[in-house]
Amino acid sequence: MDIYLETDRLILRRFTESDADDLFHLHNDPDVMRYLNGGKPTPRKVIVEETLPRFIASGFWAAIEKPSGAFLGWFHLRAAKGKPADEPELGYRLHKSAWGKGYATEGSLALIDKAFGELGARRVFAQTMTVNLGSRRVMEKSGLRHVRTFFMDWPDPIDGTDQGEVEYELLRPDWEARRRM
Repeated sequence: MDIYLETDRLILRRFTESDADDLFHLHNDPDVMRYLNGGKPTPRKVIVEETLPRFIASGFWAAIEKPSGAFLGWFHLRAAKGKPADEPELGYRLHKSAWGKGYATEGSLALIDKAFGELGARRVFAQTMTVNLGSRRVMEKSGLRHVRTFFMDWPDPIDGTDQGEVEYELLRPDWEARRRM
């Protein structure tokens, strides 16, 4: 197992080909995908031929619950397309069974610490739909602050797109100040 990092309750490890079924089930839960594609199913072929290879090749990490070994979902920490390497984007997607248990915040905090403490980040940011209050709360609990609301032109809008997207960030000096507390 290629472990990227561990927390008290989580192992974040590199994705492998054997994760196809877990990823397929996660990306086909309409509640999980509500703020991403309106809850539409993702064909298995897309998961196997496009999503999983992309996850294996870049900064996506399978989230495994330590006590049970269960696949909870994933996190990512990677430079967004066209953005500087020292400004990685934080993201996460977890099964409903993991919601409300602090896993998203725990994994996010660990990745933020790794970004600033080991990877030389000057800024970590995350984005979600304005109406995705659960994800916004995780961002806030992870120390990120709201910096902007913006609107995108979606070819296939879903409920809530009319309220826009939000971006949250944490800058290195703020992370350093938090660490001194």
